[in-house]
Amino acid sequence: MQSQDIKPTDPKDDEVVENVELNIWEALIPVVALIIMLFYNVFFAYGDDALSGSNQFILLMGGAVAAIVGFFNKVKFDQMIEEVAVNVKSTAGAILILLMVGALAGTWLISGIIPTMIYYGLQILNPTIFLASCVIICAIISIATGSSWTTSATVGIALVGIADAMNIPLGMTAGAILSGAYFGDKISPLSDTTNLAPAMAGTDLFTHIKYMLYTTIPTLVVTLIVFIIIGLNIDPSGTADTHLILAAVKESINVSPWLFLVPLAVIVMIIKKTPPLIALLIGSLLGGVAALIFQPEIVAAIGGGTSLTFESGYKGIMNAITVDSAIPTENEALKDLFSSGGMSGMLNTVWLILCAMVFGGIMDAIGALAAISSALLKLFHTTFGLFASTVVSCLALNVTASDQYLAIVIPGKMYAQAFKDKGLAPENLSRTLEDSGTVTSVLVPWNTCGAYHSGVLGVDTLHYAGYAVFNWLSPFMTLLFAAFRIKIRELASPKSA
Repeated sequence: MQSQDIKPTDPKDDEVVENVELNIWEALIPVVALIIMLFYNVFFAYGDDALSGSNQFILLMGGAVAAIVGFFNKVKFDQMIEEVAVNVKSTAGAILILLMVGALAGTWLISGIIPTMIYYGLQILNPTIFLASCVIICAIISIATGSSWTTSATVGIALVGIADAMNIPLGMTAGAILSGAYFGDKISPLSDTTNLAPAMAGTDLFTHIKYMLYTTIPTLVVTLIVFIIIGLNIDPSGTADTHLILAAVKESINVSPWLFLVPLAVIVMIIKKTPPLIALLIGSLLGGVAALIFQPEIVAAIGGGTSLTFESGYKGIMNAITVDSAIPTENEALKDLFSSGGMSGMLNTVWLILCAMVFGGIMDAIGALAAISSALLKLFHTTFGLFASTVVSCLALNVTASDQYLAIVIPGKMYAQAFKDKGLAPENLSRTLEDSGTVTSVLVPWNTCGAYHSGVLGVDTLHYAGYAVFNWLSPFMTLLFAAFRIKIRELASPKSA
């Protein structure tokens, strides 16, 4: 998911709050209320503009409904606020990374790094292979870095820009980017969720990774086939104007392959296990230095000057980091690509995460999360039912708790003993947690992962969710393996059949 420096506390130590006063129907009241309010808000009231503020308030209203349920079940207000505070604290690293991504996008724009990636990308990639290439490129970067978040913030931004110039739908592109990014994130030993899932289930890291490959490789193969088929049917309407776009890019900035040294430095830092927050900060600063060297006129213009001076250079870099900035161009196709919101452009996403943590914190404080998971566990008695219950629990917690870690931690704690009682090895559980908890978090708009990637890539979650083939196919693949008992490892001495 995010990266190794995001969580200030170890998710393994999180307490799952239980409340004997609360029954399953009461626990579901806030969930149903939230879904109804969000459905109306997105599909009837605000549409694509729902994330500008109204969805955030809806999450607070959902939290208020949960609090009312809590009051009727003898949960103190202070306890709810305390749990909200814990949840908000857990997102501090993610919020800082979001702000750093905004800063990085700003300096990488005015330095010409992103336009240069677009320039060379348009010459190398074509619409037919572009989406499949996005999957492969992002998978490689994510395996190397262990972070889907870093992958989106670096190569993902550039790929979206290239797609926009090619007139390839951005929803398709974001779906391909995230499919590759979450494949790498899911199996990389550097990923925090790859380490967290086996710790919750009671197995070791490399047994977990090896066992995951059985479901993950087929899912990736199907994903690539889907994107190859889509690529063969894309109308390449943007290719005719590629030479005009290339000429416009060269007219607007100084294109140089030396600019690739900056993103390369960031990737190397991540591979060397530099904390992503530090790597992104250094990447932002290196982008500012590159801007002063390669694009002095642009920096001066953004800083309000006619020539590069210390004052105009300082203000130009600071403006790119913090607020809206743009590279002047006469080409209409490049105007959106040549603009960035800086750190301020990430504030809607930060706001969404904070409000989601309020809802998730109150749901946990009143015992609703534990009640929902326990009820699901009781519904299923067969081996397949146990797998299905785990999948549904992970999906439900990604929706209700709005946090990927909780979607791994809570089912991991709830189902570990049940898997043992069925005579199933713990790697069955750890694989299921990843197949259904890790990868589906990005499909929920108010989940921290969905909010992050939507904000970074500039594509609404609802627009890319259908094209994130790897992400929504993974839970079905794990259920398919469970139904036909493919690679379902049993314990040497099961306690029961």
